[in-house]
Amino acid sequence: MVDITHKISTLRVATATAIVKVSKQETIDAVVNNLVPKGNVFEMAKTAGLFAVKNTHLSIPDCHPLPIEFTSVEYNIEGLDIHIIFKVKTVYKTGVEVEAMHGASIVALTMYDMLKPIDKEIEISTIKLINKEGGKSSFKNKFPNAIKAAVFVCSDSIFAGDKEDRSGKTIVEKLDSHGVETSHYEIIPDELDIIQEKTKAFAKENQLVIFTGGTGLSPRDVTPEALEPILESRIPGIEEAIRNYGQQRMPYAMLSRSVAGTLGKALVLALPGSTNGVRESMDAIFPHVMHVFHILKGKNHDSL
Repeated sequence: MVDITHKISTLRVATATAIVKVSKQETIDAVVNNLVPKGNVFEMAKTAGLFAVKNTHLSIPDCHPLPIEFTSVEYNIEGLDIHIIFKVKTVYKTGVEVEAMHGASIVALTMYDMLKPIDKEIEISTIKLINKEGGKSSFKNKFPNAIKAAVFVCSDSIFAGDKEDRSGKTIVEKLDSHGVETSHYEIIPDELDIIQEKTKAFAKENQLVIFTGGTGLSPRDVTPEALEPILESRIPGIEEAIRNYGQQRMPYAMLSRSVAGTLGKALVLALPGSTNGVRESMDAIFPHVMHVFHILKGKNHDSL
């Protein structure tokens, strides 16, 4: 199966449809008036669909087991066609499109099985996805111009040439995958005044200023102390999202002192110095965090 461990959970909704075509009005009348010998067609088919949707992963090899938190089945009759509308919701890392289509198809098959003794010419058609919500496709941020970022690696040892940088390069790669242009990349020592100078200078020309390193608890870890006095607005939600995401994957993430806030129209981030820590931090908040640039321009969430 596809690895989804790096994804965040969001509300996922999918609606699918299927059509059961009968050959005569008498079949429709029997369904509506509950006169089918095998029982109540609508209720039996709905029950079968509910069982099926919760077990989609047992039938479709690449589907992940996931919690089904809401399911609804509706029927519309148009002439000799019975339209099935199957809706599924979950809060998870991956969507429920296949689950919705699986549920709709099983409802249709159950109806076929129950109706075949009284109608030999039933057809099932048009099993398809009507709508999906959630995931990246529902939270796309579009910008007229490229977002620019300045990336700084705070490390005495890397600055001295004793170690090679990997975390800063990871940030650059992640930014590039989200369409963000890295206009500046630099390795600096763990010095409070240098961190402040770089932040003030590069926040004027870049929408993102990202630091990696110096967020731990050693005496030389001063990135939070450097940034906190100069940030105009802290954004605790971003900091909480980073730590929560990391803690679910590594029990020491709670010791990181990641910082997020604004300076002018720029978003300033201080992320962990470890390669895994910075990768997980980026996965935790990107690309959704870029919505902040719309908000900083005065737009609200509902207008986007």
